[in-house]
Amino acid sequence: MEFFQANMAPIMFGGLILFLLMGFSVAFSLAAAGLAFAFVGIELGMLPATLLQALPLRIFGIMQNETLLAIPFFTFMGLILERSGMAEDLLDTIGQLFGPIRGGLAYAVIFVGAMLAATTGVVAASVISMGLISLPIMLRYGYDRRLAAGTIAASGTLAQIIPPSLVLIIMADQLGRSVGDLYKGAFIPGFVLTGLYVGYVLLITLIKPHWAPALPPEARTIREDDGSSGQRSLLVLFVVCTAAAVAFSHSRPEGTPTDENIVTSMSVGVGLAFALAVANRVLRLGLLSRMAERITFVLIPPLALIFLVLGTIFLGIATPTEGGAMGAVGALVMAVARKRLALPLLRQAMDTTMKLSCFVVFILVGSTVFSLTFQGVDGPRWVEHLLSSLPGGQLGFLIVVNILIFLLAFFLDFFELSFIVVPLLAPVADKLGIDLVWFGVLLAVNMQTSFMHPPFGFALFYLRSVAPTQDYKDRVTGRQVAQVTTGQIYWGAVPFVCIQIIMIGLVIGFPGMVSGGLDRKAEVDTSNVILEVQPPDEPKKDVDMNQLFGLPEAASAASK
Repeated sequence: MEFFQANMAPIMFGGLILFLLMGFSVAFSLAAAGLAFAFVGIELGMLPATLLQALPLRIFGIMQNETLLAIPFFTFMGLILERSGMAEDLLDTIGQLFGPIRGGLAYAVIFVGAMLAATTGVVAASVISMGLISLPIMLRYGYDRRLAAGTIAASGTLAQIIPPSLVLIIMADQLGRSVGDLYKGAFIPGFVLTGLYVGYVLLITLIKPHWAPALPPEARTIREDDGSSGQRSLLVLFVVCTAAAVAFSHSRPEGTPTDENIVTSMSVGVGLAFALAVANRVLRLGLLSRMAERITFVLIPPLALIFLVLGTIFLGIATPTEGGAMGAVGALVMAVARKRLALPLLRQAMDTTMKLSCFVVFILVGSTVFSLTFQGVDGPRWVEHLLSSLPGGQLGFLIVVNILIFLLAFFLDFFELSFIVVPLLAPVADKLGIDLVWFGVLLAVNMQTSFMHPPFGFALFYLRSVAPTQDYKDRVTGRQVAQVTTGQIYWGAVPFVCIQIIMIGLVIGFPGMVSGGLDRKAEVDTSNVILEVQPPDEPKKDVDMNQLFGLPEAASAASK
């Protein structure tokens, strides 16, 4: 019994693992472990019986947390966009743009994956959309199945790190930091990771070009009257708009946060491109090719939505919750403009949003029950002693924590990791002097691997649900196409998991990638601070309460 009382915290954590291994859901496992050990602790005299009285207040605190409102808003926005045909238009158009080069379809998938991540924030929507649309095309023109499957699954998981990511909202809530700060901190690492994906595809095209062939001429449908691709006009448009954006960026005052500078500069470039495309179409100037005009009009709606959501957050105009609300409205407007908004679509999106939101809240309530008892038995102190005594200081702590998260990601998804593990790690990281915003972005990059880990990665399951399970006859070429096996999906994910591990090392080695996007705190030169103190011998002045509150003179005696 003495051993049990002295080691209540690790035994409680082991009890939680036992509940999970027995097959109970995460939310009920957390709540059951918390209540069971609370009753045991009360019976043994380790915990006061009044401990559980704090539970209702904590649960009401969850219900009153406005930050969590961003989750249903962004989920609803992503589901509406996924069903409004935006992903299909983007993949078709960008695929035509990159089609003439080796690996063009893979580049298009990565680019569209980043665009969908910046507009939807939902991994399932991105992976399923690209799996349904781009996977048959990649198989049709001879792409290696492992490369195709890995590219689609990895590009879909970009929604985990590129704002507006759901995991960053939950991470901010668990770390006690602003969602806007985590969005700003994750902005640059998200696009660096996208660049690493592109670099891997480029390496594959150089080493094994037959894995990612270019589109044949008959598959390139966007052409000019003279048979050219029209890419020269697009290149000129890109150079002009980029030059305008760079010039605007240099005109900004020094000290402007990196993310704010990027958003505003991109807005200027995109606005100029849209103005040129509209003028070219209305006035029939003939300045832009069909490719350039179509690319511009296809990219404008998602880019406008990105600015509506992320731009207003980064510029300080709206909170993340308000930005999510505006994004949901913008998604509805886009669906109406495409004539895709129907009652069944709306009902399906609302049902899915409700299920996901309830799922998050139930896990959060369960984790609150668990953490209340865990704190009562001095669990945080046990975790702190366990992790703060590691050799190597901050670096040793970060290495052990990232290995732990990586291994747990084989069995738990990011919701479970955020609610179970992060609350235990955050106090130790804070005590070691680690910036919690940077720490949250680092963990988010690591948790992204939970979607790619064979054999339990959810992105792999999403892709498996839409990939062909039997040989089929292609409707365009008429050739027989072999199925995509589960083993091919798993092996295709392995290189991208390695890239994500490299990204974890880059965030640790170059913390400026995260801190560069944050607002710089005003520095105060303490050597020039002058303190003025009233001399002690100066008599204090009486305050006339009548004049202060505007009372009539007749009330003087009563007020005194």
